[in-house]
Order: sequence, then structure tokens, then C-alpha cells
Amino acid sequence: MKLYMGKVDIITAEILTKLIDQETIETNNRDEVELDIASVMKEYVRRDKKLTESAKDICEHQGLPYSSFSKLKRQLAKKENFRLGDDAMDYIMDQIIGVFMHSQFVDEIYAEDHELKIIMREIIRKHTEIEDDMDVEARKKIKNLQEGTSEWDIEYKRAMDQVKKRRKLN
Repeated sequence: MKLYMGKVDIITAEILTKLIDQETIETNNRDEVELDIASVMKEYVRRDKKLTESAKDICEHQGLPYSSFSKLKRQLAKKENFRLGDDAMDYIMDQIIGVFMHSQFVDEIYAEDHELKIIMREIIRKHTEIEDDMDVEARKKIKNLQEGTSEWDIEYKRAMDQVKKRRKLN
């Protein structure tokens, strides 16, 4: 799962709308609850970015190959009790539910945690599984290059950046 800052407000509004429409939560200030949900997701993106930068720095300073990056990032995340990949969605949903429990703007929660997660998971998944689509689109732009070469790596990153920019995900 990859969460982009450009999708946070869209996901937030959709989650809250669905939770209210299905009468699973009741709020006295929708805007504040949206800000609370968004803050959870923005904090996740911020911490993920920080871990990525830390892992890159360690790889660079220790002269480790790029293939060590993912393992190193997972180790750093584990140290910080931060979840990545498939576990990230549950982590984010747990954080959002925690915010609901402590928010002065959520009057009542009428559903169990697992029921809230079912609703949220569908929305989050819909907006975060665009990574595969973007990969296909970027690869189409560089189909004439040999994968695995440094030229391919550079052009893939450039093509992916263009796709993200066009989709307003940066």
C-alpha cells in the first residue's frame, strides 16, 4: 500500500461521508473530524518519508547496495513500531479509530472496530492501489529500453514522476 499526500483529503472526505451515511458514527463538527482523519494519514506519510530518507542515507554512508534499502527500511520501521506494506492499512485504521475514541467532535460510535475497518478498508484500498496502474503507465513510456539497465532506472523514475504529477500525487 502506498499512500500519497495528494490523496489524503479525498480519502478522508470519502471515509467520513460513508461512516456518517451508514450511521456508524455521529459528529458535531464534520470539518474537525475530517481534519483529525487527515492528520493521521499525513503523519503516516511524513513518517514513511522520514524512514525512506533515513534508509537511503544509511545505504549511502555505509556503501550498501540499493538492494539493501527495503530490508533496512523495514528494520528501521520495526524499531519505531511503524508498519509498512500490507500492515500499513491496519495501522492507519487503528490510528483513525483511536482518534474517533478521543475526539470531542465525535459524539457517538455505533459500530464495532471491525465494522468501521470494513468501510474504511474499501475506500483506502481503492485510492492506494493505483500504484500498479501507474507502474504500467510508466513502463509503456519506456518500453523501448532494456529493464535492469541504469538508463532504464533513470527513465523509469522520470516517467513515474510524470505520471504522479499528472495525477496530482506529488
